[in-house]
Amino acid sequence: MKLVTLLLAICLYVSAFSQSTNIEGSSYLFTKIAHLDATPVQSQGKTGTCWSFSGLSFFESELIRKGSKNPSILSEMYVVRKSYENKADKFIRMDGKINFSEGGAFHDIPWVIKHYGIVPLDVYDGLNGNTSYDHAEMFEVLNGAVQGTLKYLQNSNNGISSNWKGSVNGILDAYIGKDISSFDYKGKKYTPKSYAAEIGLNMDEYVSLTSFTNHDNYSKCQLAIPDNYNWGDSYNVGLDDLMTVCEHALKNGYTLAWGADVSEKGFSFKNGIALVPENPATIQVVGKDNKSYNDAGADKISNAFMNPVKEIAVDAALRQKGYDNKTTTDDHGMHIVGLYKDQNGVKYLLVKNSWGTSNFPQGYLYVSEQYFRYKTINIYLHKSGIPAEISKKLGL
Repeated sequence: MKLVTLLLAICLYVSAFSQSTNIEGSSYLFTKIAHLDATPVQSQGKTGTCWSFSGLSFFESELIRKGSKNPSILSEMYVVRKSYENKADKFIRMDGKINFSEGGAFHDIPWVIKHYGIVPLDVYDGLNGNTSYDHAEMFEVLNGAVQGTLKYLQNSNNGISSNWKGSVNGILDAYIGKDISSFDYKGKKYTPKSYAAEIGLNMDEYVSLTSFTNHDNYSKCQLAIPDNYNWGDSYNVGLDDLMTVCEHALKNGYTLAWGADVSEKGFSFKNGIALVPENPATIQVVGKDNKSYNDAGADKISNAFMNPVKEIAVDAALRQKGYDNKTTTDDHGMHIVGLYKDQNGVKYLLVKNSWGTSNFPQGYLYVSEQYFRYKTINIYLHKSGIPAEISKKLGL
């Protein structure tokens, strides 16, 4: 039954792009330049765990690229659970001076896999008897436990006890499900670490790239964003290089995980498109996005979503201004799987989201080159997907 469901999902995935447009009635006509395989779209539900859904979707495409014709869907909530344990420990050890939230970054997934391993979704779905994900209550309870521990430490001279982590794990057990140390899968017995070894991904082969002028080009940096609580490194490149890497990777069989700002008026999952029109006032916003951007966002109405319009030409200075004045924020993680162009030759990236399949491209959207240049926080990919001349400058 699960195989039939997967095959049906793949058929829907293929048919979704036979129309080559973003929404019914749209005059946009998208032509494929490169289109790579991905596992079926999922929904993160009412959680702020997009980074885990998009990051694992990326790694599942890596398994396909490496020859797996039917890769197992990996457990997002196993990664979320182990990350919460790590976040809580670091938060207490840093006296509350780092971020404790539902958010995370792509490099949190290699951290979990290296330290704990990974398990299939079929083994650990994290629903714990529910039909969809909703972490609102769980996070409030978790945050209360962590903040309470911090307050106690600040008002006593006893240091960190040996008991407080048990309370964090008890909350995670109650809401996500008990931690898993071994499991049977497809006739074999595994631990999370032995399963990670079997699927054969080397976590040291993946890198994060970004592009901001407050860092030197072709050097390592740490993105100063709250969700980078694990202090993961990125490599800083020029803005043109960032787009070049993205195109080169897709044309050569490599997908990319994408961290971006989705709070802009021109980002509309419901309309299946993201762009930066010269006149943003043409976009009418009805309602508002929620704090985790996990419900497809506010309703947005504009001719720009139905007919190609002229966009802002984004350069490094404009991009940096948005980052510096906090109009470009670290909102959401997604998965770039394709490169297309519209009837005017404008390039668009095909992006897999984790908000379900309710929109016309069935969980995907088309992101213009200018939106990518303007609102990308970082991209994450296999080192071999980077052009040789840029890889050499980075010392890879």
